[in-house]
Amino acid sequence: MENFRKVRTSEEESPSPFPDLPPGVVEMKVKEGSKIRNLMGFAMAQMELKGSRQIVFSGCGRAVTKTITCVEIMKRKLGGLHQVTKVRYQTLLEVWENKDPLPGAPAQHLTVHKNVPSICILLSRDPLDPTQTGYQPPEPGEGPRAEAGPAGAEAPGSSKALKRALPPPGEQLASKRAQGAEGLPPQQRR
Repeated sequence: MENFRKVRTSEEESPSPFPDLPPGVVEMKVKEGSKIRNLMGFAMAQMELKGSRQIVFSGCGRAVTKTITCVEIMKRKLGGLHQVTKVRYQTLLEVWENKDPLPGAPAQHLTVHKNVPSICILLSRDPLDPTQTGYQPPEPGEGPRAEAGPAGAEAPGSSKALKRALPPPGEQLASKRAQGAEGLPPQQRR
């Protein structure tokens, strides 16, 4: 294979693992080079602004981890989402071309069929069939995340650190100077 270079890669079309989805459900095809920020911006807009009830994330090969990351971010931001995960294999077609073909000879192409792991995850605001393989209910007490309320109080169950009031800037600087001078050897104190 050292004399060949990859020209293109394409996925073989395969039927959706969720056959009974209503038409118009957004499908996010996550690729290896996709930016999570871009994927999440579009997906969150679909779920929050356009009021979509369901969304499907799918990715194969090296994009599987990124697909799972996007789903977990969405579940934490929106909360209360039901999930069904389907894992399967998908066939990729890779076309390779000879780097240095013989003069006057046609270019040699090689087509490779690769079976790579693939994941499809359905997120739904509406309850799904809990007997389905790969079903995960929303986490208990999960809902849209409440932000900090009055006086910096956090929502129950929040994993954010507690906020403490900071001393006025003058006091903080003076106390740091005093601590710093005590910890220095006598010849370095001012």
